[in-house]
Amino acid sequence: MSASGPVSTFISAPDGLRLHARCYGRASAPGTPVVCLPGLARTTEDFDRLATALSGDASRPRRVVALDYRGRGLSDYDRDPAKYSFNVELADALAVLTALDCMPAIFVGTSRGGILTMLLGAMRPTAIAGVVLNDIGPVIEPKGLMRIKGYVGKLPEPRTYEEGAEILRRLFDAQFPKLGPDDWLAYARRSFREENGRLKPNYDVKLAKTMEGVDFDKPLPALWTAFDALGHVPMMVIRGANSDLLSAETVLAMQARRKSLETIEVPDQGHAPLLAEAALIGRIADFIGRCDRVVPERVHA
Repeated sequence: MSASGPVSTFISAPDGLRLHARCYGRASAPGTPVVCLPGLARTTEDFDRLATALSGDASRPRRVVALDYRGRGLSDYDRDPAKYSFNVELADALAVLTALDCMPAIFVGTSRGGILTMLLGAMRPTAIAGVVLNDIGPVIEPKGLMRIKGYVGKLPEPRTYEEGAEILRRLFDAQFPKLGPDDWLAYARRSFREENGRLKPNYDVKLAKTMEGVDFDKPLPALWTAFDALGHVPMMVIRGANSDLLSAETVLAMQARRKSLETIEVPDQGHAPLLAEAALIGRIADFIGRCDRVVPERVHA
């Protein structure tokens, strides 16, 4: 990390698409690296406060790498929206982490990022030294998924960031009732970017196509096998008290299968908790510090 903050780096995906990663701290930092994987239409910026705190920890600094999936943030958009899929994104993540030589790592996965982490655990378990699942589990509630489908790729185009903040407040206020005007404005700056004098979503609107084939009248396939594949590493689950994607019942079922599971419920937040409050960051940092003691051997491609 430079004196001015994180450093952006770009890595080629297996098919040549350019992927963006934001790197905090030194590659030689003593702590186990942390990899942050965002939600469906989210970017590396969601992890800025957490990554800054972890990389700058005076007692145990560590490298933190946050990834923009293809079609999000500063990564290239794909001409074929069918490639906005778990299989492709998992291969992309492995390509980035291999290029940056940061496995094994402790993974912080928000929503879709948590699903990718579980899939990675089943595919390459030695790449993972610990897991923080942010408002995601093996059972995904259809109600929450329907709500996400209702706005991804369909937001009105704001004329200003202040107007964008109001759009987001109206959309998410029920899940985040305690956020103030400054919080919504900061959220808008993470959600939109200037492009040719206009504000555009910070992702490819064709992401909406990833949800077109979901049948909400049928239960979604559960991911218990992938969840169980992470049984060899420490795990924490964070749930927003107002979440409609991860239910309290699913968290209890996760605890029943895994007695050592650490859980946090964030009051007055829904899907997904912002990982921005000092107390919550402190609890995550404490958990990550404990993961250092059980880190497996480093993986080299």
